[in-house]
Amino acid sequence: MLQGLIYAVISAAAFGSLAVLVKLGYDAGLSGAEMMQYRFTIAALILGLILLVRDRSLLAISRTGLAWCALIGMVIYWLQTSCFVRALETIPASTAALILYFYPVTVTLLSALIFRTKLARVVFGSLALVVAGCCLVFYDAFLKEADPTGLLYAVGAMCFFTCYLMVVQRALRNIKPLTATFYVMLFAGVSFTLSGDPGAWLTPTWERMAFGLSLGVVPGVVAVAFLYMAVEKVGSAYASIFSSIEPVVTLAGAALLLDENVVLLQIGGTVLIIAGVVIPNLRALALRRQVNAPARRP
Repeated sequence: MLQGLIYAVISAAAFGSLAVLVKLGYDAGLSGAEMMQYRFTIAALILGLILLVRDRSLLAISRTGLAWCALIGMVIYWLQTSCFVRALETIPASTAALILYFYPVTVTLLSALIFRTKLARVVFGSLALVVAGCCLVFYDAFLKEADPTGLLYAVGAMCFFTCYLMVVQRALRNIKPLTATFYVMLFAGVSFTLSGDPGAWLTPTWERMAFGLSLGVVPGVVAVAFLYMAVEKVGSAYASIFSSIEPVVTLAGAALLLDENVVLLQIGGTVLIIAGVVIPNLRALALRRQVNAPARRP
């Protein structure tokens, strides 16, 4: 259990570092598209090498699966990530990350509408907590007079991330997770290179390579690899619970590295959002234990 917890926390911390690294990249003079072309291309290369060494069979994929990965990586993921990095141009990293974390609400509601997923009462309570937390975040953003364009980009990132999760749930359910991750990252790297600065690969600088490796390794390979190791050790429900520290990591990084002023409203919103994510997972685990519990002898 402890090992799985550590893996999940490392994964969440790696994912949570993305907004902070992008902000630092902007300060260094890099564009958002340029940073993302480094992130996805380097992550895909490293993950591809890992798969070649450990299990080449994970590189095998059907034509249909490859087409879906191309659609997700070159269109949906490109739109989601582009909106997120554009939001970070004008609003704080903490605000952008917390708005993105509204996605459990939209995913749950769309799953009920499209996939006819039944919603228990505990889920409605969870959604209420997440909505309340995000309202605090939005209220704080308005108090700070955050750039409305940046806020719209953050909302767009959340909406496209919702679409991404819905498509993945339906289209990639018969593809192994690491296989899908590699090809989605590869196609995302292609799309960001074409929309960014292809010539940047021909004129590398130490600064570009440092940010490229940081983005490709930390919120790329490390985040994904440790997430799957956590799922392998403790299961997806526990991994989801432990991974809920992601917005906390972003807030802490924004305060420590970017000198952003994290206020009480944001902290309160974070607590409510995490509670909304954790509660249904705890409920699911309790029900699973009841089902799997051995029957007592009379």
